[in-house]
Amino acid sequence: MSTISAERWVRVSEVVAETTGLHFPPDRFDDLQRGVTLSASALGFDDVAACADWIGSVLLAPKQVQILASHLTIGETYFFRDSNTYDALTGCMLEDIVRERRNGSRRLRIWSAACCTGEEPYSLAMALRQALPDFSKWDVTILATDINPVFLEKAAAGIYGEWSFRAESSDIKARYFRRTADGRYAVIPEIRAMVKFAPLNLMSDVAYPSPVTDTHAMDVIFCRNALMYFAPAAMRKVIGKLHDALIPGGWLAVSPSEASHALFKQFVLVKSHGALLYRKGVADAPDVPAWSWTPVAPEAAEAADEPVNSGAPTTAFCTATPEACAAGARMHADLGELEQALAWCERWTAADKLDPRSHYLRAVILFEQGCLDAARGALQRALFLQPDFVLAHYTLGNLASRSGEDDGARRHYTNALLLLNRHDVDDLVPESEGLTAGRLTETITSMMMATSHDE
Repeated sequence: MSTISAERWVRVSEVVAETTGLHFPPDRFDDLQRGVTLSASALGFDDVAACADWIGSVLLAPKQVQILASHLTIGETYFFRDSNTYDALTGCMLEDIVRERRNGSRRLRIWSAACCTGEEPYSLAMALRQALPDFSKWDVTILATDINPVFLEKAAAGIYGEWSFRAESSDIKARYFRRTADGRYAVIPEIRAMVKFAPLNLMSDVAYPSPVTDTHAMDVIFCRNALMYFAPAAMRKVIGKLHDALIPGGWLAVSPSEASHALFKQFVLVKSHGALLYRKGVADAPDVPAWSWTPVAPEAAEAADEPVNSGAPTTAFCTATPEACAAGARMHADLGELEQALAWCERWTAADKLDPRSHYLRAVILFEQGCLDAARGALQRALFLQPDFVLAHYTLGNLASRSGEDDGARRHYTNALLLLNRHDVDDLVPESEGLTAGRLTETITSMMMATSHDE
């Protein structure tokens, strides 16, 4: 195998596993060498052996990990791949969610993890359009992430050749695509607008699940044909984090070859429409934090029209600390219980009116509810209190992008990037739950690229 020793490939394999989760045992060293060979030039090397030595001896930066991953992963997918899973989505998962929320908050959150070149999340968008007759009345979020920036760029462009339709009928093409001048197929704007693409490394990113990366409180997660490339320890880590990213009762879909009772013990196995699904138990909600409040006499509670200590503090008599209120707001937000989360944000603000964090979290929740003007106002209050609040600038950019204000989005993203430039790439961004300055910089750059594609 070239002039590189087997011992060196063992070390390179270890580094790849640590940084990307991708598993290259000795019988796949040829694939590993091929990926390193393709990565060498982008990493600044003319010689593959020197590149392999360097990979095995340094701490790779996130951008370098992305380059390596982009040449080690395979972009093999197509529209409505494993159609049984989409049948289960519309005939089991979606029916359950619609039945529960038809008369309440019509909110639906789906995450396509390891989305590759975009065929899966666009398939999800098309399936939802067809399955929900009152689609316009629903607040639908489809997040699509991948470690490979090349894949994400193609996904955001939304243009595909015939090979991407090898399992689909011409009806899909006619309804949801338009022919391009060179004979390919472009996803129609209505479907493209339903999907938000963002870079994310399932193995190394600590910032998920989190409202910052919009990877929390998911109803459904598709993570198919990705876990199979991970070593067992990495699989267990990722599965645990995906479990945490789901609301109680949420659904996880993996590929048939990835199904394993041993790996998915924390889920309930469900068989539907020929597919194997995993469901998070409804009793899996995190423990309620320890609140501090003054006991209320029954007659006082009646006078205030408030329940008596029903497991959470009441608005009228709560003496919770700002940090306790913050914990309550974050807990309910993570569970997707947005009204409760907003109530705790109000208590947090009442306890400390000058804390910009309460206004920021309130904005994130309002944004998620589709209350864009109110979210914008809350973000502006956060920035009035703390002008260098990076995540507030970033979220204003997301808000402007969602409203179709591309110039405004670029302006807010640029402000965030200027602030991030003051930090080392490994510095943690405040209120980001573990996101580094370097990682957020890459995310914002990707969002700006996606905005430019839409023009």
